This record gives sequence, structure tokens and C-alpha cells, in this order.
Amino acid sequence: MPITNAEGSGRRASSLSPFRHRIFLAVWTASLASNFGGLIQSVGAAWLMTSIGASADLIALVQASTTLPIMLFSLMAGAIADNFDRRKLMLAAQLFLLVVSIALTLCAYFDLVTPWLLLTFTFLVGCGTALNGPAWQSLVGEMVPRSDLPTAIALNSMGFNIARSVGPALGGVIVATVGAFAAFAVNAISYLGLIAVLARWRPVRAPRVLPPETLGSAMAAGIRYVTMSPNLSVVLLRGAVFGVAAIAIQALMPLIARDLIQGGPLTYGLLLGAFGIGAVGGALLSTRLRRALTLEALVRIAFISFAVCAAVAGLSSFALLTMIAMALGGASWVLALASFNATVQLSSPRWVVGRALALYQMATFGGMAVGSWIWGIAAEQVGTADALLIAAGVLVVGAALGLRLPLPELKALNLDPLNRWTEPDLAVAILPRSGPIVITIEYRIRGVDVAAFLSVMAERRRIRRRDGARHWTLLRDLEHPEIWIERYHNPTWLDYVRHNQRITQADAAVGERLRELHQGPDLPRVHRMIERQISGPSWGAEPRVHDLADPLTDPTRSS
Repeated sequence: MPITNAEGSGRRASSLSPFRHRIFLAVWTASLASNFGGLIQSVGAAWLMTSIGASADLIALVQASTTLPIMLFSLMAGAIADNFDRRKLMLAAQLFLLVVSIALTLCAYFDLVTPWLLLTFTFLVGCGTALNGPAWQSLVGEMVPRSDLPTAIALNSMGFNIARSVGPALGGVIVATVGAFAAFAVNAISYLGLIAVLARWRPVRAPRVLPPETLGSAMAAGIRYVTMSPNLSVVLLRGAVFGVAAIAIQALMPLIARDLIQGGPLTYGLLLGAFGIGAVGGALLSTRLRRALTLEALVRIAFISFAVCAAVAGLSSFALLTMIAMALGGASWVLALASFNATVQLSSPRWVVGRALALYQMATFGGMAVGSWIWGIAAEQVGTADALLIAAGVLVVGAALGLRLPLPELKALNLDPLNRWTEPDLAVAILPRSGPIVITIEYRIRGVDVAAFLSVMAERRRIRRRDGARHWTLLRDLEHPEIWIERYHNPTWLDYVRHNQRITQADAAVGERLRELHQGPDLPRVHRMIERQISGPSWGAEPRVHDLADPLTDPTRSS
């Protein structure tokens, strides 16, 4: 029996509310098993590279080869996720990972693995993970209602941290008792549950009315949307700062165990476990904390708490005290990253959410990659303890950054499509690829309303450009100063249609305010024109004229 989308529940939200939705529970459980498999495979790959006599730099490249594709291909994966069926994309990624893991298992079993062949396999695993990530994260919004989304994201983080607390140790046992090939085989098996769940799920989707964007234009649209959306730009900046500073704990944890606590592998395992337990606790407390605190207050507390974790880890020589600090750090880690992720999803309409998540992932994980390198050098130059204290200071600065660049409160933001616009009937026959299209909208504004009009137009300009308009300008008639003309271009008629279908319920307030300020007897007049070249003198540049369609006023109140 196929699994369908669950309906929202009227019961009070709790830390486990998303589990009321069958599909989320099924995918979460299957993903937990897959996370265990992935971490077990990581242990097997690292140990296999060591056992075949590879150099230290090749051993270090095992981890880098897995994470590098996330930096390289996340945006492309996000663009694909936004333009095609996310469930099918995720299913394809899981099948690809299954094939790669089976091939790696066979090569390891028959002793065919060389250092560079192993790196090739781990790079391919990273490619599959990069393809899967944006689709999986954006699919969460289709599995649970908006009210449960932050908690669902925290539960996903909790699941990964549960696996991270136990998976490496379990992987070590498997490698020690059976061999690296067994770790790869376990990982291959771990994909089967998620593949089965995705194959059975039949989400209800609105029919797609426009063809997919080309990959290049889709990636450019994602970058443009994020850079033209202040809420998202703030999240990416704060996420990158947190990634750079907070990764110090995980990057230096082996040195904390060995040099500051004078322990060994067991101590390192206990610190990892304490961090994971704290992450689980943070996820379980997240719903209660979100009800009691603003989003910005919660993130500032997470920054400060992680700074305390880093400072205590740098100053403490007692294992128990450091473990308590690690638990605090794990809780702060989940609260901060889940808050950032939820803000990105709640600040992005569905047509671009995969690309927004991909860019957030690139910023945050890029910060972590840079931070790991920075704190490694700092530990060599000034010592592990001082490096951790410096990281604590950076985290405090990151919390203070919220005074100038606070995260938005998104409870009232409705990013559902407005769905008022309908494609007009045109007197000039054109094709979807015809263009460039030039749009002008004529307003009549009283002198006393000019300041208010310009203020609203500043937001209108941001929205137009964010959604794909080019060459936006605002003109004032010199002979009739009450007449103002908004003008912009779209490359093709299809781009113009796509531009109008991206208008959200939240954007509608700007259009309504402009119509209130407009003083004409009718609605603002909309002219839709197409540029046409004509033959000119051979010695000069070709002039341009416009083929003017009927000067239609859009009866749907969008343009």
C-alpha cells in the first residue's frame, strides 16, 4: 500500500509532533539506518586506506573526497530538486549510492582496492550525498505542516547525531572482527529501507504548468533569489560564522582527549558520545525553547552556550567536566543549525527552496571546512587550549552579530503562490521563447503621496529583481509629473510568465499598497511589448523598434 502525505494534526505541538505523520516517521527511521551505514563506511574507508599503506595525505583525503562534492555540486543538486520530482531525485540518489557501495564492497572483498580507487569511490559517495541533500531537506516541507517544520528539522539533526554517537564505534567493531569490506556491505544494505519507503510514497502534487528551467538559469535564479532576500542573506552569513567557529570543537576533539585530558581512544569516544547525547537533548528541547524564546534569542543562546563549551574544553583537565561541556556543545550545535535550516525553508517559496538550502549548506559547510583548517593551524601555533579560547571569543562575536543582523521572525510570512495571475490573450502571435519582453506599468500618483510611493517602489524593485526581472527602472513624466512608469525586461515570454507565477501571498501586500496610492480612474495600465530588430543602414548600428501588443490592463491585478 503506498504511503501518502499525512494531514496536519490539531493537537498541541511537542518535540515529537512530526512523528505523527507516517511518511516523516518512515523516512526518518530509514534515514537513521542509512546514517549508521554511512558512518560505518567512513570508518571502513579510513582504516582500509591506512591498512594498504597509503601516505598521511592520502588518508586525510578520504574525508575530504567525501565532503568536497557537497561544496561543488550542492547548488546544481538544489536546482535539479526544484525543477523535477524531489522524491524521484532522492530515490535516484539512493540507488546510485547503493550501486557505488556494492561495487566498493566487491572490490574490497577481492583485494582490488588501491588508494586512488578508494578515493574515487568515496568521491562518488560524496556526489550521491550532494545530490540527495537538497532534495531530502526540501522534501521535509512536503511531509509535515509548516508548524511542525522546525521540530522536524531538529529531529533530523538528532537522528544524525544518534548515528554519529554510536556509528563509528560500531564500524570499528565490524572492521576489526570481519574486515573493511563488511563495513561497506553494511552501508549498502542500509540504503534498502530508504529506497523502499521512497518507492512506496505517493505525495500529492500540483500539476506543473511550465517546463523546467535550464540548469544554468536555474542556478543563477537561486543565487539571485538568495542575494536579493535579506532574510536569507543574514542566515547564510550567521551560519557561516557559526560553522567557522563551532567546528573547532569537533576538529580539535582528538587533541582535547589526548593533550588536555591526558586520555586515549576511550576518552575520545566518551567525548563524542557526550556531544551526541547533548545533540539529542537539544532536539528534544527545541520545541519548548521555540515557544518560550524568539528565534534570534534562541540562536544567540546557542552561540553563547557553544562558546562556554569551547572555553571549558580549553581550560578543563577533568574528563567529566569536559564531557558536560561537550553535551552543552552538542545541544547548542543542533539548536543553532536546526534554527538556520528552518529559517531558510520558511523564508523560501517552494519553487526555490532546494537552491536556497543548497546555498545555505555551501555557506555553513564551507565555513566548517575553512574553520577546521584554521583551528588546526592555530592549535599548532598557540596550542589546543588557546585555540579553543579564541574560538570561544569568535562565537561570542557571532552572538553579538545578532544585534546588528538579527534573524527574522517568520510566523506571519506566507510564501504560498498568489495564483491570481493568468496569462493574457495577445494580439501579436509569439512563442514561449520569443523576446526580449518589455513591461511598462503606468501609475498616477499625487504629489503628497510621492514619498510613500517611492518607499513602496524600493521594495517592488527588490521583489522584481529577485524573481528574475532585468533592467528595472522607474520613470517620471516631465510634462505630467503625476505619471510614473515602472519598466522592466524579461528575456522571453516564458520568463515573463514564470516571473508572474513566482509572486507569493507575502509579495501581494506591495501590489495592494501601490494600487491604493494610484489615483487613476482605472487600475494601473500595463503594456506588454516585444523588442524587434529592423534592417538598418549598412554603415550604422541597427535601430530597434517595439511591436506593441494591445495595451491591456491586467484584470488579475498582477503584472
